[in-house]
Amino acid sequence: MPEPEPTPAEGAEAHPASLDRYDIAILQQLQADARLSNTELASRIGLSAAPTWRRVRWLEQQGYITGYRAEIDRRKIGLGVLAFVRVDAERNNAEATQALEARIRELPEVVACHYISGAGTFELHVMATDLDAFSRWSMQTLFKLPNVKDLHTSFSLGEVKAGAALPLGHLKPGTR
Repeated sequence: MPEPEPTPAEGAEAHPASLDRYDIAILQQLQADARLSNTELASRIGLSAAPTWRRVRWLEQQGYITGYRAEIDRRKIGLGVLAFVRVDAERNNAEATQALEARIRELPEVVACHYISGAGTFELHVMATDLDAFSRWSMQTLFKLPNVKDLHTSFSLGEVKAGAALPLGHLKPGTR
């Protein structure tokens, strides 16, 4: 028999300590299969459907769950090239760097972008159909971005691991 659901504190500030074992279990299960029905999810975590649904809604509202999407095999849709592009930007002008960020966000070929430490300012993950397409895109788009000082590109030669679920072992169940 499922345990009764603890009542969340109204307006409580969200942080990892506020997640209990059911919340963590929901995150684990939905990372493994976001298409689970609420009934199946409830069964897997040991609660009834209504409190499970309320908890999922709360996790969404608090920003723990930021969205749902299908994982697509990039090769099956013709995206055979994955490039890692380190962009060195001129750092002397915050407005120019913000303009560069805005342009990067607009590029559908860039599937991820991170500020990085060490050499460079940004690390871009770029997808293209093939090396010729990447080369054309680089010349027509990448080299024309504002505030770029230098570019360094590496290509993936094979994926070892991608699309992995986030590790949750560091979360210690509290009460919420």
